[in-house]
Amino acid sequence: MSTTTSPSPVHVIGGGLAGSEAAWQIANAGVPVILHEMRGVPGVKTDAHQTDGLAELVCSNSFRSDDWEYNAVGLLHAEMRALNSIIMACGDAHQVPAGGALAVDRDGFSQAVTAKLEAHPLITIVREEIAGLPPEEWDNVIVATGPLTSPALAEAVLKATGEESLSFFDAIAPIVHADSIDFDIAWRQSRYDKEGPGGDAAAYVNCPMDKEQYEAFIDALLNGPKAEFKDWENVPYFDGCLPIEVMAERGRETLRHGPMKPVGLTNPRNPTVKAHAIVQLRQDNALGTLYNLVGFQTKLKHRAQAETFRMIPGLQNAQFARLGGLHRNTYLNSPQLLDKQLRLKAIPRLRFAGQVTGVEGYVESAAMGLLTGRLAAAQALGKDVSAPPPETAMGALVEHITGGHLEGSKFQPMNINYGLLPPLEAPKVDADGKRIHPKERGRAKKRLMSLRGLEALKAWRDANG
Repeated sequence: MSTTTSPSPVHVIGGGLAGSEAAWQIANAGVPVILHEMRGVPGVKTDAHQTDGLAELVCSNSFRSDDWEYNAVGLLHAEMRALNSIIMACGDAHQVPAGGALAVDRDGFSQAVTAKLEAHPLITIVREEIAGLPPEEWDNVIVATGPLTSPALAEAVLKATGEESLSFFDAIAPIVHADSIDFDIAWRQSRYDKEGPGGDAAAYVNCPMDKEQYEAFIDALLNGPKAEFKDWENVPYFDGCLPIEVMAERGRETLRHGPMKPVGLTNPRNPTVKAHAIVQLRQDNALGTLYNLVGFQTKLKHRAQAETFRMIPGLQNAQFARLGGLHRNTYLNSPQLLDKQLRLKAIPRLRFAGQVTGVEGYVESAAMGLLTGRLAAAQALGKDVSAPPPETAMGALVEHITGGHLEGSKFQPMNINYGLLPPLEAPKVDADGKRIHPKERGRAKKRLMSLRGLEALKAWRDANG
């Protein structure tokens, strides 16, 4: 008579986006998983989290573009949905208006992820800090501790590898109460009236500035007191999350061509006059009571933040639910330390997932959790599964963090973008044989790359279960 031995549990350290997704994928493969999360332990906290909920969003509430045809992060969304992602499912269920982006009610989202994980019969959640390397008897481990890895664990991993961690700052944008916005000045409109996944073409609140107001605002940003970090002050920022005042330091016109660009927006009260600059706010919760200042991550001191941001027309009476701030992120020198299975070469029983691997962004971090979860589950079941092909957004991220950067250059975190995928020649004719205008060929190429990626992802999924 034959007996079936159940697989040993996989241990996942960290209950953020990547760890939550990894645990979900492992359990749904039929493998027991123990999820270790230090938040919730008395006296243990991080510099950025506010709750002990799983998958808490600590910066923006946006998963960025949901357009799978013409945007690489939208393609990543589609790939994750095709692989039964808990992060995407809960994000879709708790979305708030955000134009062409997928933004979520952060509290409802975290609560939904937590509830699903707690209810799964193969998932055990343990509230504890793993200080140092995991016990040696844990032979299948995913370290998904994110940019806020506990010092003891980070030091142990670095000692084992002989490497030094790289660090950069993440900045958090302020959030205002919607009822304190002056809608006699501000108006609702998405850029170019583009509808988002929820069908709303007026998802953003827009606050216009003339040239004089803009110049005074720039002066206030440049001259306002900043938080100082001493030893950390020379640590580079990641360009995708630059503080607003750091952007201003790069040139007085930088913000007008960045988060404050006025293009694609028309003030309904004065449609013939173009604003010199526009500040946008995006809904932050399902009730629509909170809005965050888009692109306004900051290291201004709190009092200066309130004074400076109330210079924005429409926000002169703004009441802040949360002011901005900074926290330090760390990530591994992954091209040297990780193999294609995202295992630590020096200690192969450890896989890494999430932002600590050198991907940047909520969705990218969760995607690496999804992948490591599937790889760890396959290992537990005695199956041989490789990462998805590089034609997929997920596979392209693996290629980047395991060696896709230029030889001799410094490895840097990366958002998903079409530049990480194998190139395609821009088509000159469409599916009907009609000539594509040269200006439209780049857009047509993106769609072909997305179609190619989804086909490759489906083939990988069908081959690996």
